[in-house]
Amino acid sequence: QVQLVQSGGGLVQAGGSLRLSCAASTRTFSIYTIGWFRQTPGKEREFVAGISGSGAMTSYVDSVKGRFTISRDNNKNMGYLQMNSLKPEDTAMYYCATGRLWITVTNMNGYGSWGQGTQVTVSS
Repeated sequence: QVQLVQSGGGLVQAGGSLRLSCAASTRTFSIYTIGWFRQTPGKEREFVAGISGSGAMTSYVDSVKGRFTISRDNNKNMGYLQMNSLKPEDTAMYYCATGRLWITVTNMNGYGSWGQGTQVTVSS
């Protein structure tokens, strides 16, 4: 079980930027796919972005393409989600997660460990 600790997030005006971080406690960080998901009250958790263990492959939900960038630093056991041009509809609790299979990158059931979540609020 990988322990994930998130940081970042907060309140920002529309058009602004935030960076979320995800610190992993594992010696084998590079074998894990990282996913970022978000959830609003009453809705299912939604896939936002994913990155493969090596960082060579990335995937994004259409609504964030061109605005969000997922990255990782395997030397530091860190994952990141850079969010630019934020919109009010990006307001949600954001979660990072680690999984083993790239084929399930967009499916929350493919992830075995989750961070505690961090709130992102975008004001109009």
